[in-house]
Amino acid sequence: MKAFLTCRLPAIPICEGPPMTRRVHARRSAFAKSLLMLAVGALVALGCGCGTVPAAGGPGAKDEIFYLIFVRSFRDSNGDTKGDLRGIEDELDYLQGLGVTTIVLTPLYKSPFYHSYFATDFSRIDPAYGTEADFRRLVRALHGRGMKIFIDEEVQYVTADHEWYRDAIDNPKSRFSRFIPFRGPGNTLPESGPYGLLDLPSYDGTKVRVATVNLYDPGVLEYQTRMFEYWMNPGGANADDGVDGFRIDHMMDDLDSRKILVNLFARFWTPLFEKLRAENPHVRILAEQADWGYGDDFLIRGGVDLVYDFPLRGAIVSFDKKKITGAVAETWRRTPAGKGQLIFIENHDTNRFASEVGGDVRRERVGAALNLLLKGIPLIYYGQELGMEGRQFHGWNSDANDIPVREAFPWTETVGPGMAVWYKDSGPWWTRSPLEKGGYVSLEAEAKDPGSLLAYYKGLIALRRTHPELVSGDQAILADDNDRVFVFERFSGARRTLVAVNLSNAPATARVAASEAAPAPQAALLRNAATGDALARGGDGSFAIALQPYGVGIFEVSPPN
Repeated sequence: MKAFLTCRLPAIPICEGPPMTRRVHARRSAFAKSLLMLAVGALVALGCGCGTVPAAGGPGAKDEIFYLIFVRSFRDSNGDTKGDLRGIEDELDYLQGLGVTTIVLTPLYKSPFYHSYFATDFSRIDPAYGTEADFRRLVRALHGRGMKIFIDEEVQYVTADHEWYRDAIDNPKSRFSRFIPFRGPGNTLPESGPYGLLDLPSYDGTKVRVATVNLYDPGVLEYQTRMFEYWMNPGGANADDGVDGFRIDHMMDDLDSRKILVNLFARFWTPLFEKLRAENPHVRILAEQADWGYGDDFLIRGGVDLVYDFPLRGAIVSFDKKKITGAVAETWRRTPAGKGQLIFIENHDTNRFASEVGGDVRRERVGAALNLLLKGIPLIYYGQELGMEGRQFHGWNSDANDIPVREAFPWTETVGPGMAVWYKDSGPWWTRSPLEKGGYVSLEAEAKDPGSLLAYYKGLIALRRTHPELVSGDQAILADDNDRVFVFERFSGARRTLVAVNLSNAPATARVAASEAAPAPQAALLRNAATGDALARGGDGSFAIALQPYGVGIFEVSPPN
């Protein structure tokens, strides 16, 4: 089909050579270009330099790319080393140029914790992030660009500084006495917080009391309904100032599996969501399903619109074809029509993907291809597109364990203005940080390199924009003959794109029957999506897809010219 070829993008080759890591700067474009000549039938990369990705939509499809921002670590606009709302607004050109359509922000409300989970006041934005006026301005700026925003909510707990706790502790006559379950007589001992913990240690050496909220109480439901409505539609009038969706953190039907607050889907979440949708039918709800499963119960009984595909993320990290094949099939077997899955390879509660694969850029590109081309809505964690590194540490016995996967976005090659290094010089998490040790990836460096991981992400997103089957098409896993190569096809009507991924550190060739690739196999051609070259068919009519170690091949399936 000529439509496939007229939208062809300039090729930027993937690094498909010997094992490489970031420390030897294996992304150099000159070396990468030489590998284009060695790739046989493989898409060696896609991209448009580091320019702006085409607008979402493409022919007949509305693309969505979610981008999760850990607010405190993204961009500092005022020199206090803390990421803030103005910093996000300042970088909307960057986000839109990457191809992002929707940002998801970690919690904004007041909290004693650096991550802002566990609120002291649900109604106020942490001053470190800015003011409510800053927030509304950011929302308007996003909507003015045709972008959307989700905010993160964790309403199941409060800290000891919250008004409900302060007023109710030791005071059974408090008007908030029923908002918090108490175990001790006379409201002396509150029901503990997440997973039975009452005093949570923070990275700064303090301990903060966190208590469970009584989600059964009608007053709590009424309060949270008003809060959600306020952020969604302030004043009940101006939708341009309101958020487009909510992320529900740590969502469970039986909170913390303790048999204290059970049947919450029906008793709390469904009434809340119904009221929100009655006011705004377009609002969407994303659940972080606390069990990290497939999320089907949350989509059906929980009433949410989107969940995270945690099992697929684990399968992708394993680089095991059987696990990936099984997770893809099970995901869509369990997902009801009209509901969605976020496809991701890292977030603020997991190791960075670059660290999972040892800094091997080839494997990072495999992750990017699966993240962006498999069926579902892609979610990118801030800095993932650069290959930010970080592993959770399990020896600091506090929320410091997660700081390595929540570090400052590396805007520049040396730590300088704009970088949100709020944790600098505060403990071993800083002395172990790539930002302190040097040699880290940065936007400044990758924006100048047409062979960078950033350019690869932009190229894949640009490909989605010109190939609607990659956005809204169905998906089939093809039965190739190689247990090291994962092959799948996205299709919509007559449009088909085939993706082959070598999951191993050795060259591999997968044979795909023409009857699997196209409904009219006798006329089908596979064309390299980067070069337009047709892939030769073997004597048996099959296509032999040769891939370098950890190579990615992307092909348009079309009839001959």
